[in-house]
Amino acid sequence: MHLRPSAAVLAAAVIAVAGPAVAAPLAHAEGGEPELVVSALPTATPKPGEVYDKSVTLTNKGTAAVDGVTFRVRLTRGLDFPEQVKGCTYSTVEDQVRQALCELDTVIAPGASVTTPVRFKALDKALMESVEYGTSATGDAPGEGFDDSYRRLTLTADNTADLVAVGAEMEALAGGEQSITATLRNDGPGWVQNQESDDLPGLLVQIPPGTVAVGVPKDCAPFGIDGPSGPQGTTGKPKYVCWPQDGTLDVGQSLAYTFMLKIKKSTQDTEGEIKASSVYDIAPEYDTNRANNTAVIGIDVPSDYEPEPSPSDGADGGSGNGGNGNDPEGQAAGGTGATASPSASASASEGTTTGGSTGTTTGSTTGGSLATTGSDGTPLLAGAAATAAVLGGGLVFAVRRRSASKSA
Repeated sequence: MHLRPSAAVLAAAVIAVAGPAVAAPLAHAEGGEPELVVSALPTATPKPGEVYDKSVTLTNKGTAAVDGVTFRVRLTRGLDFPEQVKGCTYSTVEDQVRQALCELDTVIAPGASVTTPVRFKALDKALMESVEYGTSATGDAPGEGFDDSYRRLTLTADNTADLVAVGAEMEALAGGEQSITATLRNDGPGWVQNQESDDLPGLLVQIPPGTVAVGVPKDCAPFGIDGPSGPQGTTGKPKYVCWPQDGTLDVGQSLAYTFMLKIKKSTQDTEGEIKASSVYDIAPEYDTNRANNTAVIGIDVPSDYEPEPSPSDGADGGSGNGGNGNDPEGQAAGGTGATASPSASASASEGTTTGGSTGTTTGSTTGGSLATTGSDGTPLLAGAAATAAVLGGGLVFAVRRRSASKSA
């Protein structure tokens, strides 16, 4: 799915039926084969509440007639069908994808064409949307890939989503350890789906000066000049970027990332900034309210505390097991973490800290799974695997070209 979509939400595909629903066998002339192709839908930028109403043409470029066509439409969660049509079966499949499976009682001879409408409506949460539509070359139900008979349209709705950074303030003794949680939240009204790499939502976390991150969430990686620069979970770095493992932030969903900090002996009250942005620190265009994009995580150290001298002040780096803000149950203590590491093949730094900290997720944890690029990408139901392909191996992060300016 196209990753930079300021969002497109369309709903409801309606297929007109010329007669009663029929699942008729295909009629093949001896020695010939049908070859159905479907025309492309025009793109649009609908407002929430608007209905998209266009038609597509099915043309038989083969040498045998088609008797009966199974036509399928699938919509991402920001879209819905405005009404149900006779001859279509409606259902909701994996990851909140709405589906209509329609039987067209028609014969398409070689060289002939028929048209059928495709209708859907943008919901209030519409933003980054995708529509799959079409049949197979023979007129049977389509599979999961894309070709000339089964296509996909990605759309950006005329809507916004408000990314919010939520900080925290904790008290700790110099020389001790303290967990602290940084949170990324989506206040809507649009949901966010990983559609284009630069717009993958992320939370940048600056570790408070005078402290060292000895436990890091598995969904967080060190942040370099303009993106992730090391394996997720690596400890001892001054700045991190954390992101949802499936690239999705639903409306009202919060993702909490908990770090375990070692406070140096000489540390006094200290703060680090957190920022809701993208994994590349490029403010997404769909987030028009920047006033709540930054917050602080602070450590208050009592001034009357006098620690005894210690030969070591600080902590070694390594690969700690911090909390995973995207755990399916919402809480994880030293969990396994996200599998979509930008540098999955890189080895972790020497030294580990196993105590870790606990990351908690509040709000919806039902992620979408339509993260693909272009109109010929992965099906709507490919989900986390598509996101892993985008993020895996750190290739995209390492070699991407900056095409947009950094946010302030």
